[in-house]
Amino acid sequence: MVPTWRLRAAFARRLSEMYGTEVPAYTTLLEVTGQINDEAVARDPDAGRLGGIDRVTAERHGAIRVGTPGELRQAAQIFAALGMRPVGFYDLRDGPGAVPVVSTAFRPTGTEELDRNPFRVFTSLLTTADRRFFDAGLEARLDAFLARRQLFPPELLTLAERAEERAGLPEEQAERFLTLAVAALELSPEPVDRAWYAELERISAVAADIGGVAATHINHLTPRVLDIDALYRRMGERGITMIDRIQGPPRWDGPDVLLRQTSFRALAEPRAFREPDGSVTGGALRVRFGEVEARGIALTRAGRAHYDALMAETDRQTAERPDTVRQETARALWEGRFPRTEHRLAAGQLAYFTFRPGTGRPADGRRPPADLAGLLAQGWLTAHPIVYEDFLPRSAAGIFRSNLTGDGTRAADRTGTPFDADRLAAAIGRPVLDPFALYADPHDRSLRQALTTLRADDALRALDGAGQPGPGAAPPPAEG
Repeated sequence: MVPTWRLRAAFARRLSEMYGTEVPAYTTLLEVTGQINDEAVARDPDAGRLGGIDRVTAERHGAIRVGTPGELRQAAQIFAALGMRPVGFYDLRDGPGAVPVVSTAFRPTGTEELDRNPFRVFTSLLTTADRRFFDAGLEARLDAFLARRQLFPPELLTLAERAEERAGLPEEQAERFLTLAVAALELSPEPVDRAWYAELERISAVAADIGGVAATHINHLTPRVLDIDALYRRMGERGITMIDRIQGPPRWDGPDVLLRQTSFRALAEPRAFREPDGSVTGGALRVRFGEVEARGIALTRAGRAHYDALMAETDRQTAERPDTVRQETARALWEGRFPRTEHRLAAGQLAYFTFRPGTGRPADGRRPPADLAGLLAQGWLTAHPIVYEDFLPRSAAGIFRSNLTGDGTRAADRTGTPFDADRLAAAIGRPVLDPFALYADPHDRSLRQALTTLRADDALRALDGAGQPGPGAAPPPAEG
């Protein structure tokens, strides 16, 4: 048997090989990423503390887009065969760069599985009923077009069901499954209906990429880099046109948190087009790009609220002073208002960590403190950061927008179709997991185990009841 995690690792590797063949600039991105990572590890022995270099080197996330709940359920079945479950709900229909999709990320969830291979696929569903983008007539025609296509062959889905049930596949079946799964995400040679595609593209290039073609495809594939600022500069030196900035938190001297992303701009790729008279002509589309990411520490709900508030303040100050560089504005805010050390993030319950009994705790019989800050400060506990495994809707929308051919149209005066994690779960036919709960589980279990080992009864009581800052606690003031 080829077990689930090996199927996932092989799929990620083959998908990367396929995408490199289709998008040569992606191969350049991988080369530069590898160089930057080697340099980062050489100058900083602690560079891999948010995932060892072997994991970082193998790490990828991809992105696909589908048009109907049925297509999404089939994609979910294929990812389930790879040990990947839907985590998080992302609504990209509002704010700057709004596009008519809601999304989730299929990924492994257990610590051991993530360490083996943390492959993720950010998967977006077109919301054809959203009247801000599509009127009733276009919705009907779009739904009819989507109903006529088949993204995933029945043999692939049968093998995927078998792989999920048996936690793997015999070698011959595994090979067939991988071949079919990768082929399903290749760029289709089928001619694109030029008039239909153009009609959708006027509303949203993302809508056209989903509903204007006969098949889905891998939209981008993303390696992980340990110094994204250095990579951004070096890609430019290689002659690769990058988007205008790095999405997410600014570069600063404090802890790396959440996710920073950037990409090279979508390239014009040759495509065949079917004209209104039935003839087939040549042309090009810009829909696929190469993204890269740098991952930081996962934030609690309180930490995320603090982050979101700083992002909103960055927006406000940048709007008031458009001549300033956004990254400089953000960096100044972070340096004044965000905790400067991992210790303060842990003590304030603003980020997720795993905990272990410290080696430097007093040996004079003193009782351990009842509060987490004291336990950390006095060496009773050590905190080890949990890497952020998920995505940021604002950053995803920013990447999408920066690679679009135009702004599209959106009727802001109309009411959007209600959509939340529960509705997405119903569309998928599987629960959409809460990422905060996934981080909180190892955080809480390790803390409780460490406190039990230390016989820190007061701290355990505080953890169970009053006195311990929790996910809703207000952030502490920044240092310095």
